[in-house]
Amino acid sequence: MGDLSGLDAFRARLAAEAGELRAQGAASREDRAPVTLDQQSVGRLSRMDALQVQEMAKASEARRQARLRQIQAALRRLDDGEFGECLTCGEAIGAKRIELDPAVPTCIACAKGGA
Repeated sequence: MGDLSGLDAFRARLAAEAGELRAQGAASREDRAPVTLDQQSVGRLSRMDALQVQEMAKASEARRQARLRQIQAALRRLDDGEFGECLTCGEAIGAKRIELDPAVPTCIACAKGGA
């Protein structure tokens, strides 16, 4: 991926997505907080609902963190001049594949397990 303006565009897209993920994480912090056991103010079913919301929020946060790690790795590859190279086989990742997801670490052949 030698086109410098294209690399800047990918960097901007990755940075914007990372910022959005961090904002979503901050917004859902309260949903991930421990559910208090106060049977005087909250009934059993309400507490079960709160626990379910908490677990879903934790799962969403885990997915956000995994995506952030992918984005950070892609930004490091940009800095190192390795962006667009498959981490498995070293070949170039297809332009359409990178256009769809700039954080993608492998070519389509390696993603399918064919390398």
